[in-house]
Amino acid sequence: MATTAKRDRRFREERLGFRVDEPTKALIERAAQLERRKLTDFCMTALTDAARRTIAAHETLVLSERDRAVFFDVLVAPPAPSERLQRAFADHKRRVAR
Repeated sequence: MATTAKRDRRFREERLGFRVDEPTKALIERAAQLERRKLTDFCMTALTDAARRTIAAHETLVLSERDRAVFFDVLVAPPAPSERLQRAFADHKRRVAR
């Protein structure tokens, strides 16, 4: 077990520091006690879970059934490029050296 603790310390080199008011600290300490976990472990798990949920919410695109059908239809049978798109490609080709 000492080896595991030593290994965990090695990977935890970065620090986060912040202050909370007394009621918030008491609330977090109570929750940690109820789960029989150390305060730091409880906070690390809670912050990590919240960070993952936030990232997933911002990186996930949810489409309606109609939008999904339109998206896949365009993938299967893409429309011909419009005149505006053709001009944009030509302009890009002129500006970007190959």
